[in-house]
Formats: sequence, C-alpha cells, structure tokens
Amino acid sequence: MKIVGHERFKSVYWIEFDNGSKKLATENLAPGVQVYGEKLVKLEGREYRTWDPYRSKLAASILKNIKKVPVESGKLVLYLGAASGTTPSHVSDIVGLEGCVYCVEISPRPFRDLLSVCEKRANMTPILADARHPSNYSVLLEKVDVIYQDIAQPDQTDIFLANGRAFLKEGGYALLVLKARSIDVTKEPWEIFRNEIEKLEKEMELLDAKILDPYEKDHAMLVLRK
Repeated sequence: MKIVGHERFKSVYWIEFDNGSKKLATENLAPGVQVYGEKLVKLEGREYRTWDPYRSKLAASILKNIKKVPVESGKLVLYLGAASGTTPSHVSDIVGLEGCVYCVEISPRPFRDLLSVCEKRANMTPILADARHPSNYSVLLEKVDVIYQDIAQPDQTDIFLANGRAFLKEGGYALLVLKARSIDVTKEPWEIFRNEIEKLEKEMELLDAKILDPYEKDHAMLVLRK
C-alpha cells in the first residue's frame, strides 16, 4: 500500500492498495477520529481518510475529472448546507489550520452531528442559520475565497447568488451542486441545468460543469468565478 498525491489537486491523495485498487483520500486533520465511518490509513507517520464519492459530491466531482477544485490550503470557505459534516470535514483537511470552513446548516438534527465534528477541528465554524438570509450570519464571517453550496431547495440558485453577493471576494470561486429534482420534478434534468446556468451566468463566469452520475443521480457540479 502507498500514498500518491493527486495529479492535479494539492492536498488530495490516492491510496493505492496492494490488490491494485485505489481510493481518494485527504490527510486527517484530527488523527484517530472518523466522521462517517471512513477508513483511516496510517503511513509514514501520517494518517489519511478515504473519501467516498457516494457520500461526497466533491469527491464524485474529482472522479468525474472536474477541471478545477478551488478548495486549497489556507483558503476561507463558506459551506452552505453543511449537514452533518461529511464533505466539510474533507474540506477542513484540505484547507488546513491556515484556512477556515464556515459551515451553515439550518436543520437542528444534522447540526448536532456537525457540532461534534467541529469540536475536533479548529478550522471549522458551525453556524445554525437559514442560508436564504445571509444578513443573519454576516457578523460571524469575513469575505471568503470559496463558496461551496449543497442545498436541496427549489430556490437553490437564488440562495447561492445572494450569498455570493454578500460574502464572495471579487475573483473568488464557487462550487455549486445543482439538484435537478429539488428544483422541478416535471422537467428533464438537462433542461433544468441549462436554465439555472443561464441565470448564474448573468453574475458569474462558468468554468466547468460535470454531471455526477453514477455517484449522484440528476445532480451537477458547477465551478464558477465571480
């Protein structure tokens, strides 16, 4: 077994197992602690966490060969729809202690699990709030380098744009998960994605888009720049 750096994205790794298989991984910022039952692998004095693309749309995007992952060491990230902290914890691994992940979640039940994750990670800040109202948490964070949004609501694009206006630095990047069936169950996903992209391109530049099948049905990941 060996660890190999990802060919394009820093702080992302491949764990190559003896049987020839390989899995994505990040270096664990909280050694010894699992977040969602992922496998922990110790090699050469460091610990890595396997990164499941069926549990994390960011991992799925990497496996779908997305062109850019703007989440990097030292970056400030606003994560909208943090849920119980699965993907935010990997973002935390990547940005490291020089960065910060502001985690916004509206639902109390997953927020309790998120709190547990944040307690073990000094670079994660939990925020219980409705992402539709960014003014309610504006005092808790600064302008950020990256916005990551994964929210299953019909107005998910409007939520994203409101937060982008409020918090994203000029020239900053965004990763936006579009969930077609949460927007309109009567239309084909491709038609929904096209309509939402047209709305987004009035304010931001689209750099890449990937359909996330087979990892997530009827989902797309967009990379945008302000």
